[in-house]
Amino acid sequence: MFLEHVNISVVDLDRSVDFYRRLFGFRVRWKGENSKGWPAAHVGDEKTYVALFQPPAPETVAQDYETIGLNHYGFVVEDLEEVKRRLGEMGVEPHLEADYDPGRRIYFYDPDGVEIELSAYDPV
Repeated sequence: MFLEHVNISVVDLDRSVDFYRRLFGFRVRWKGENSKGWPAAHVGDEKTYVALFQPPAPETVAQDYETIGLNHYGFVVEDLEEVKRRLGEMGVEPHLEADYDPGRRIYFYDPDGVEIELSAYDPV
């Protein structure tokens, strides 16, 4: 079993597509309109993707750990330092970095304030 995708509503579809492509090297798997006629895209690889939708009047949603619902989602990466370098080039600063057994992780926000965790695990 694996998690296939996460759906995220965004303010600017093209900005978000560019963010995920630059950060992870994802490709656009599909771009068009969703069932409501909103601009939409799937960016990812052959196994997993981030589904992005741009509603006609996007609003900011409070995101915290005390409210029921998604508070962040995470990816495992091979080289955390390389991804941190790319984040820096994109002007994105992690707001939390931590070492833990058996690896390391960082947390940062995408262009719309959605929190993302990246983890790299020590070899077994």
